[in-house]
Amino acid sequence: MNQITPLKRLRRLRRTPAMRDMLQEHDFKLTDLIHPLFIEEGIIEPQPISTLPGIVRLPESHIADEVKELYALGIRAVMPFGISHHKDACGSDTYNPDGLLARMIRSIKEACPDMLVVPDICFCEYTTHGHCGVFDGEHVNNDATLELLVKQSVVAAQAGADMLAPSSMMDGQVRAIRDGLDAAGYEHVAILAHAVKFSSSFYGPFRVAVDSELKGDRKAYQMDFANGHQAMQEALLDESEGADILMVKPGTPYLDVVANLRRETHLPLAVYQVGGEYAAIKFAAMAGALDEKSTVFETLIGFKRAGAQVIVSYHTKQIAQWLAEDTE
Repeated sequence: MNQITPLKRLRRLRRTPAMRDMLQEHDFKLTDLIHPLFIEEGIIEPQPISTLPGIVRLPESHIADEVKELYALGIRAVMPFGISHHKDACGSDTYNPDGLLARMIRSIKEACPDMLVVPDICFCEYTTHGHCGVFDGEHVNNDATLELLVKQSVVAAQAGADMLAPSSMMDGQVRAIRDGLDAAGYEHVAILAHAVKFSSSFYGPFRVAVDSELKGDRKAYQMDFANGHQAMQEALLDESEGADILMVKPGTPYLDVVANLRRETHLPLAVYQVGGEYAAIKFAAMAGALDEKSTVFETLIGFKRAGAQVIVSYHTKQIAQWLAEDTE
């Protein structure tokens, strides 16, 4: 009987570590990552977040030390989220020049001027109803919310934000914010648009982290996760309205959307590895079911392979620590 031999032996190119390293198609850098920060007013010590092991709510007094530590580790961008004790129906603390949003941004820039500050621009952490905009009867009023998003964006820019990350999923929000920033003299402030933000169960840990008091759901304005074609419409609308970067959120379940969007646009793409993605890996690792480091690195390569250039991840600080250990 004649021995059957393969015509092409792809295993030849996987035989040694040096060969595999030379031919690796994708990699990630620490500077690709944005680290979210949770900052709560009125506390004096960090508060652990039960749904996000290893992540804490920082007091305002600890912002400077934390940001300096992150910068020393090689992290160059943060996304601050506020846990407000001054909530109302319209999230007015976000457009108060002395409110929590403005104070967080100023504190970060004062402590570390070279750190990129990319604040979340939304209302859910600052409203009594937990929704991302202004209520009109039983629904969020899109156009009334746009007016307040512009006010919030200008206050964030005045405080020193380098880039804004509007996440409320209001129609026309990118155009309204771009026009508002330009009119106020902040044409240099970039917009990282939550262009495709799905209504997802993976946000559960985040809502605990920010003490969201959501009444109902956000399905009327966040995207149906079954709709891939509509995702392209949403993203390309944001591009036409002046977005500088387009983001898909969550990340892992929607790599097809990232890959499809990569074929449709030349803008930089971002993904947000959200709380549920972080928690799934973290709790599985704590149970001994997964190796955390290798699993996290695999997810990052998956994002890059799909076409993302920027990754928002709660693992960012730990990734920096792992990379530092690898170089020792």
